Amino acid sequence: MAERRDRDVERVYSTQEFVAKLRRLADALESGDRFEIQVAGERIYVPARAEFNVEHEREGDEEELEFQLKWKNG
Repeated sequence: MAERRDRDVERVYSTQEFVAKLRRLADALESGDRFEIQVAGERIYVPARAEFNVEHEREGDEEELEFQLKWKNG
């Protein structure tokens, strides 16, 4: 198996693209299936056992809200 390198990428989507991805994620969560998405050329498989959290950050006049899915491979 190829070695997996660390990475930290961010991709901006249009509202329509983001909504479609959220819908696919919600469908996968409701059915107990893994979620599959491609980000910056790499296909990511999020297992059904992933943990979910919401993160809110505020710094000066900027705010950020992140919906996160976390899991360990193996």
